[in-house]
Amino acid sequence: MKNVINNSKKGFLMVTLFATLLSFANEGSFSTIKDDAKKTALTLTNVKAGNQLYIKDANGVILYNELIQKSGIYAKGFDLTSLPEGEYVFELDKDLETTTIPFTVSFKNIVINRNKETTSYKPYMSQKGNLLFVSKLSPNLGAVKISVYADNNNDYELLHSEKIEGLQSVERAYKLEKGNYKIVINSDNKEFTKFINN
Repeated sequence: MKNVINNSKKGFLMVTLFATLLSFANEGSFSTIKDDAKKTALTLTNVKAGNQLYIKDANGVILYNELIQKSGIYAKGFDLTSLPEGEYVFELDKDLETTTIPFTVSFKNIVINRNKETTSYKPYMSQKGNLLFVSKLSPNLGAVKISVYADNNNDYELLHSEKIEGLQSVERAYKLEKGNYKIVINSDNKEFTKFINN
């Protein structure tokens, strides 16, 4: 009888541990835990050394900036109660994507808006000879505007502009003559600029 009770306790403990592990496995890239109402623990999964973590206010002003030092899992506690009341975001800037999760500070209470977490994808540009290849993921089928400017002694002249809508994957190739260019891509309320010396 004693063995049955001990085995039942062990079985219950294993089921509880397994359920806890499953709940952690189903979490997204951000995980927040309230700790004594003064600290908010932020856990980021799948980070790489060189990624940037920001805390920004509603106007996009950077209040905190940290260069991620190790690949894998990042965990840190933040005292967000010292921030003025308002809307803020955690922003993780990776090579080809940016993930943001908003939070609100009100009356020294922190509310993490996990259901408003977004991921936007950056354009990828590569050059082979006089050809410029541009690709951009747009899973929400949002508009992508690509503008190519020629540099005429720091006075940029628009050579080509196009707005692409309704595609999940935008892929374009441009032939560039000898010279200097500025490529501007607008998507997901963000602007990406690249200068090319051809």
